[in-house]
Amino acid sequence: MKVQANGLQIEVDDTGGEGRPVILLIMGLGMQLVAWPRDFVQLLVDAGFRVLRHDNRDIGLSEGFDHKGVGNIVWESIRLRLGLPVRSAYTLQDMAADSLGVLDALGIAQAHVVGASMGGMIAQRMAATAPTRVQSLVSIMSSSGARGLPGPRREVAAMLLRRPLGRGEDELIAHSIRLLRLIQSPAYPQTDEALAERLRFAMRRAYHPAGMFRQMLAIGADTERPELLGRIQCPTLVLHGEPDALVPIACGQDTARRIPGAQFVPIPGMGHDLPPEVCAILARHIVPFLNATPSRHP
Repeated sequence: MKVQANGLQIEVDDTGGEGRPVILLIMGLGMQLVAWPRDFVQLLVDAGFRVLRHDNRDIGLSEGFDHKGVGNIVWESIRLRLGLPVRSAYTLQDMAADSLGVLDALGIAQAHVVGASMGGMIAQRMAATAPTRVQSLVSIMSSSGARGLPGPRREVAAMLLRRPLGRGEDELIAHSIRLLRLIQSPAYPQTDEALAERLRFAMRRAYHPAGMFRQMLAIGADTERPELLGRIQCPTLVLHGEPDALVPIACGQDTARRIPGAQFVPIPGMGHDLPPEVCAILARHIVPFLNATPSRHP
């Protein structure tokens, strides 16, 4: 279903029913709400939660920003490395306002907020700037964004900049599988068939690479977040895969160090993806953490 959130049309999936504590799941760069596996959502619903997923702005079935153009990714990357401001069509704070707008549209005063990768960055901003709305924060395979933290492994960075060999569906899926193989959870590899099925479903639902590039610039422009993290007051759990090749574990460790009282849990064998085994591990950490979090009155 679509809701009006922060002045935009945002696509939302609402599972579990009203009257339960709410978990808001926020997905990462260029990823649609369906990137949160249905089995993971069901684990949280079975634990007694109402689970919301939404397509971030500019991705999936939510409102896009093609009228803003894409910008020069290479030049803005150079500016980022030089410590110069990155120009972006919108900010991660705007995207945090979208997520808060989803809660507003559904009449939800407060939620547990769980974000993966870029979604963790958005969730961090929500917790820092709207403390009465966030009951607890779970930041998964994400980063504080502080300068000096390690970036993707060299082969991953190169693959991110490589163009697909063609524009057909099969070529695009093959290109995505090559990237996923570099960042996958080494202890829990998935078959090419399973990856292709998931990618094909997502691509046929919506395919909008320009939105991913604008989101990438929003991440690059978000230079103030490291200092904001010290303002977070809600209980916080930081989960990160030890062999993550896209966002190295040092990024998660720095996030937890900057958030007062945050718990940090390294996950052996977990990369930068959500295979079934990793989803089960994450749920085993997340559900007890949320159940132990007291209600915080807005």
